[in-house]
Amino acid sequence: MREFSIYSVTLIIFFITVRYIWLLVKKKIKPTLAMWIIFSIAIIMSLITYLSEGNYGLFDNIMNTVDLIYVVTISIAIFIFGDKSSRFSSFDKGCLVMVLIILIFWIFTQNHKETNILIQLILVIAYFPVVKRLIDSKENSEPFLVWIGMLIAPVISLLSSKGLLATIYSIRSLICVGILLSLMLRIEFIKKRNQQNSKGHNVANP
Repeated sequence: MREFSIYSVTLIIFFITVRYIWLLVKKKIKPTLAMWIIFSIAIIMSLITYLSEGNYGLFDNIMNTVDLIYVVTISIAIFIFGDKSSRFSSFDKGCLVMVLIILIFWIFTQNHKETNILIQLILVIAYFPVVKRLIDSKENSEPFLVWIGMLIAPVISLLSSKGLLATIYSIRSLICVGILLSLMLRIEFIKKRNQQNSKGHNVANP
């Protein structure tokens, strides 16, 4: 089961990365650069503190390990191919400052476990830019297939996770992605309902 978990999570994230970059290049999505940069910094810190907290290897927290490759690759792709709307806003900068505060805390205290848990909170905050964007625009700019993959991967990763921090990482990811997908579904539902109401109104008033 451990090998199945490691290979499955790696393949899912590889597919998601390729798919996301393809959609980005084709201008079919407009991801928030801030979210991915915050993800990158936080996930690097998460993996470092996890490895430092106990006698663990990269495969013991496979979700964190492959997430690192995923978010850094996507961040670079967004920086190169993303449009101006994906750049930093004041809200995004505030989230980034919070990440840097946690980084400074870890540098001075070298408290790996507590820092790792704080990082998980930051990774929750990292979703705020894209959530805010979805709510403000009332349009879904994120690909369902990619985020569904991100929902499945942490579930499978639990089969090979070692230690409390690895488990927390996967469960946190599962909850955050689940909430984001729920919001995306709600926006799509409202959009389709409005379109149906609009068509019904046009038929009633030719």
